[in-house]
Amino acid sequence: MSNLIVHGGTPLAGRIIPSANKNAVLPVLCATLLTREPVRLRGVPEITDVKKILEVFRNLGSLVSMDYASGVLDVHHRDTHFDAAKDRLPEEMRSSIMLVPGLMARFGAARIEDDVTGCTLGVREIDPHVEVFQRFGAEVTRQPDGLVLQVAQAKLRANDHWTDYASVTTTENFVLCAALAAGRSTLTNAASEPHVQEFCTFLQMLGAKIDGLGTSRLSITGVDALGGGEFTFAEDFHEIVTFLALGAITGGQVEVRNSTPEQFPLLDRTFAKFGVQIVHENGWSRAVTNGPLKVKEPFTRNILQKVEAAPWPYVPVDLLPIFVALGIKAEGSVMFWNKIYDGAMGWTSELSKFGGHAFLSDPHRMVTFGGKPLHAAEVESPYIIRVAIALLMVAASIPGRSVIRNATPIRRAHPQFVENICSLGARIEWVEGE
Repeated sequence: MSNLIVHGGTPLAGRIIPSANKNAVLPVLCATLLTREPVRLRGVPEITDVKKILEVFRNLGSLVSMDYASGVLDVHHRDTHFDAAKDRLPEEMRSSIMLVPGLMARFGAARIEDDVTGCTLGVREIDPHVEVFQRFGAEVTRQPDGLVLQVAQAKLRANDHWTDYASVTTTENFVLCAALAAGRSTLTNAASEPHVQEFCTFLQMLGAKIDGLGTSRLSITGVDALGGGEFTFAEDFHEIVTFLALGAITGGQVEVRNSTPEQFPLLDRTFAKFGVQIVHENGWSRAVTNGPLKVKEPFTRNILQKVEAAPWPYVPVDLLPIFVALGIKAEGSVMFWNKIYDGAMGWTSELSKFGGHAFLSDPHRMVTFGGKPLHAAEVESPYIIRVAIALLMVAASIPGRSVIRNATPIRRAHPQFVENICSLGARIEWVEGE
């Protein structure tokens, strides 16, 4: 377990170039299994989950050349092999389930390990994914340590599907299966997050025929084979928001490179609820504050200011903890509503160690009573990436030495994260703990 030591109270200032979005990079890596041609990816971050998937590729006989200094990955699955009876996929990593379509399309078989849950956000079922695989022709058998999937003659069949909810990973698995399935497949209630769109753009570059990007209905016409090519990842909007929030919560001035400001109108208005103005100019974004943060009062009487998080184009649930941190700091009260996960809000006790006031209304809703005097503290993060970052944000805004225990999840998504913050003037360091 790795802990973070944070010496807070310093306004952060400077410029940051964000890394690529983990939630785009990992499905794109899985998608490379669909082609036998060489692929070059630029902007691949040095994070734990990337390393795990590349190790799987090497174990399966793929050619992998990764230069983390430049972020350039060359991968070629020409001689890849797979045996469902002995080959294992990474556990404790949600994205490993997206290796299944490529394996089924190439080898007619795949596995789903028992532990593919990822962050501890609550119940994260695999049934929607299994249903997608079955609709494309997979027969599923339960084994003592997971599920084995078999596809007759290694040929997936096109189909139409309407999901129960707009799941990102389920959408990506449907697209992966449909890309090489004979015929036309349609998915209704598809997720449309920026990283889903980036993933689909990559597959289009390989030759996939996908219509409806950015909408809730995708139509995919299967092709006989996909080609190779070169692809460069965009900046991660999660990191952009995080660094802007770090500037705001510390009373500093941080500029972040942002090539997609068209994705930010709702996020900009969400920042404004805490008294933070976001300015986008010449490919860069910055947060502007005028004195201490203060919650904007609603015009409707007798209601709390609120931030509702749900599938895109709502505020993304992954960013809700970042705004919770602002809510603890800003004077006023805010209700936060996570409309997806039932186990992602139970960290109010850690905020209270800083002197923050927060009340868990139910598994989906939290109310913060911000602007209270805060003090440095030692806190423990649950295994949720951006909760660890939110606790770091609060600590960075408070003079004194704080400790964020079990901050390891940050390394799953953000390369050089602490180094980037330190370049803005922060005093933060990793230490190994028990």
